Amino acid sequence: MIPPALARLSRVWFPTKKRPASGVENGHAKLIRAGFLRPSHAGIFHMLPLGRRVQTKLEELVARHMEHMLAASRVSLSAVSSQSLWDKSGRLENTASELFKFSDRKNVGYLLAPTHEEEITALVAQTAKTAKDLPLRLFQITPKYRDEFRPRHGLLRGREFVMKDLYTFDSSKESALETYDNVRLVYSQIFEEMKLPVLAAKASSGNMGGNLSHEYHLPTPLGEDHVISCDSCNYVANEEVAESVLSDQVVSDTTFRVWRGITKDRTKLVNVWYPKQTQPLGGGALREYTDLDINIAEVKSIIPDLDAGVEDALPLWSTAAAAGGTAVELVNIVDCRLPLSFSESLVGTKPTIPSWPKNLTPRNQVPVSVSVQNTNQWNKDRPLNLIRIQTGDKCPSCASGHLKAEKAMELGHTFYLGTRYSEALGATILVPNDERKAVPMQMGCYGIGISRILGAVAELLMDEKGLNWPVAIAPYSCVIVMGAGVDEQDAVEVYRQINQIGRVQAKYLDVVLDDRQKTLPWKLMDADLAGFPIIVTLGREWLAAKRLEVQCRRLGVKQAVGITELPQIIAKLHGDL
Repeated sequence: MIPPALARLSRVWFPTKKRPASGVENGHAKLIRAGFLRPSHAGIFHMLPLGRRVQTKLEELVARHMEHMLAASRVSLSAVSSQSLWDKSGRLENTASELFKFSDRKNVGYLLAPTHEEEITALVAQTAKTAKDLPLRLFQITPKYRDEFRPRHGLLRGREFVMKDLYTFDSSKESALETYDNVRLVYSQIFEEMKLPVLAAKASSGNMGGNLSHEYHLPTPLGEDHVISCDSCNYVANEEVAESVLSDQVVSDTTFRVWRGITKDRTKLVNVWYPKQTQPLGGGALREYTDLDINIAEVKSIIPDLDAGVEDALPLWSTAAAAGGTAVELVNIVDCRLPLSFSESLVGTKPTIPSWPKNLTPRNQVPVSVSVQNTNQWNKDRPLNLIRIQTGDKCPSCASGHLKAEKAMELGHTFYLGTRYSEALGATILVPNDERKAVPMQMGCYGIGISRILGAVAELLMDEKGLNWPVAIAPYSCVIVMGAGVDEQDAVEVYRQINQIGRVQAKYLDVVLDDRQKTLPWKLMDADLAGFPIIVTLGREWLAAKRLEVQCRRLGVKQAVGITELPQIIAKLHGDL
């Protein structure tokens, strides 16, 4: 590859800010201070030149794998989608609260697309008519829109975001599942190229449809998901679908706690009964549980409209019950480790367990229905476990393994959709049989959050000095910093030497010269803040003995080398990053 003309930071808009007085900042704050982006509105951001370079590299890396490894064709669908299509698929009502909806002057309903299953299915339905027209692999990298109730963590939970989505269409279930496995392999290669420790976890399909999906998670304390993995086998699952061996035993019938939640319409109070403490199988210290250990995903499998963000549900439900006119309900959900007699005691005219909150109107004065749920909704044969899986629990997949539970951020998701959308939107093909029967296409959809990766990597790899990009997506992989008194032609020669390394290795090194009229310490601090993987400095050592200082903060490298040694050092650092 022929490198472009000499890249100079003096030609790049690079608006950095001073370090905050507190000295404490997260990755998003560092992205702003380093001049990668600026906030526009709540959950919406402007990308500045350095941020745009990272985003572009991410897009090019992902697109290369889509095109070369999967032979996928790139499209660009409109950001405006039809509400009528979403109504046909059944998703308009279910996702209404997260959609930016509007109408045109003829009062036709539209929305800003958070994803494009409906539109791509309708498009393909118009063109593909027989099995000979399949398989199809179509992908795009475009902005998406979601009206987040509480945008937070910058790019990790925004209202406008850039996403790669791939849509596949096959003529049979067998070929669709083969496609699914191929895409999963390519996803692993994408994250490996960025050298990110991503976990591929079995997951719930949610309202996307289908019964097979995997999430790709980056472990981080800021993550909103919990991923469960085994230390002995390859078992990895999202907490929503993860299982563990229920080895804990209830100490006694009276050691229980209750956590109370409420539905979004405030008409249903949920009592979640769980053991206060248990003793691990084989003895040992008692394990204490609190409300923080409640498996909210399991509760929501029974009460889908649970408002998990409410901390004190009782006053809200009391108000709804006292208002009258609306049927209110009390649902008791009981953990499997509490005995059947406990569940039985929660119903009847005089319950022996305090199911009814003491500080509410007496039960006999409020028209309310009471019910008990103690069945797992995901798997009827699996006990209802209302306690989150804990680190150290036994693995359900192997005899010797123990599980690790950690917070993680979802970077990608793969779904085998089957005929979820093709049936609803009439995407059918004629198959070669005696009857020329029309059958719905088999579909899959596969997403990667481009802007989310940018935000997640910033959080994961930052340190006290600044950002720390993987070389594959860094705004520049190497910066040459020249101090006062250094002849610019010397710096240009070093620039050319490093570019020559790329030509010899058939790998282009993205080099930039920091020729700004600033002091050397100022430029070095800027280079650390921006997270350039390799820093080559022409300072006092160069003026005195023609020696360069090569730094790589991520690998802990800082050494003085001669210009003849430079190619070997840079090539090794680039390969290790």
